[in-house]
Amino acid sequence: MSRESGSATAIGAAAIGLWACLAALTGASRTVPTFEALAITFAIAAVAALVGFTAMRGWAGVRHGLTLWPRKAWILTTVAIFAYHALYFAALRLAPPAQASLINYLWPLLIVLFSGLIPGGTTKLGGPQILGAIMGFAATLLLVGGPGPVEASGTAMAGYLAALVCAFTWSLYSVLNNRINAPGSEPMIVVCALVAVLAALCHLAIGETFVMPDFGASLSLLALGIGPIGAAFVAWDHATKHGKLALLGAMSYAAPPLSTLILVLSGQAEPSLTLLAATLLVVAGAGLAAFGSRLKRPVVSPLPEGEVDARSAAGQGLGKPPERS
Repeated sequence: MSRESGSATAIGAAAIGLWACLAALTGASRTVPTFEALAITFAIAAVAALVGFTAMRGWAGVRHGLTLWPRKAWILTTVAIFAYHALYFAALRLAPPAQASLINYLWPLLIVLFSGLIPGGTTKLGGPQILGAIMGFAATLLLVGGPGPVEASGTAMAGYLAALVCAFTWSLYSVLNNRINAPGSEPMIVVCALVAVLAALCHLAIGETFVMPDFGASLSLLALGIGPIGAAFVAWDHATKHGKLALLGAMSYAAPPLSTLILVLSGQAEPSLTLLAATLLVVAGAGLAAFGSRLKRPVVSPLPEGEVDARSAAGQGLGKPPERS
């Protein structure tokens, strides 16, 4: 793994850590209607991203960065982020947060699968990935229809379905974003602002009642906008372009148990054997898929006859390797 790729993957890991708090913070703002909450959090995210990029790049750097993305990158990112979050906020308002969150966290496994299915990558799809997918599907069945305290009303089922569509939306976006590989992440400032505007328009169009957030909900929305939505999605944009995508998908499986634990500790979910079993299935499925997606080491072609490998020559005292700057 190159230094740049390793750094980008580490940045992606930081985003995953922030997302472990996403379900709990979203659940704490359940009193605020879906599209109103979406508009507020993404407006905060746009401001936070603007301040951050301006501090790092300056105004000139930000203006230049906004011109670098092709149209397809703008469309993919704006549509995917808006759709994912609208569905995610709805899922955690319609269904029990712990179950909806775990179903949503099938996306890391789907990233590993789509990395092998969608042309343009280097990951090959094999038996371990398929078995991992089956385990993830079994976890979903256990959460929705298995034994234990699982809510199965019509409203909750709609929430589970929204969470499942979330998983497909985010995994497809992550892999396609990797394939497009548009330079820079400064356009995420505008993407967040566009998502805020789209959410506000939907809030008005469907006739949601405006609710003034109380102190607790306000803190949750502020934390969401700065962290799991603002900083995390800028970091993920960079990581999916320059990091190891299959490894990112595998590392993302640290988020489900952490997210579930935070929900239980915050009183938004009750601990149960069903929840524990589903969490273990999700994590085990990801680990299996990630193990199977490791690439083979490239075979080094032999040097033409008469040529000497500089590294071998250096090792034999015939010369010294150049100093790294």
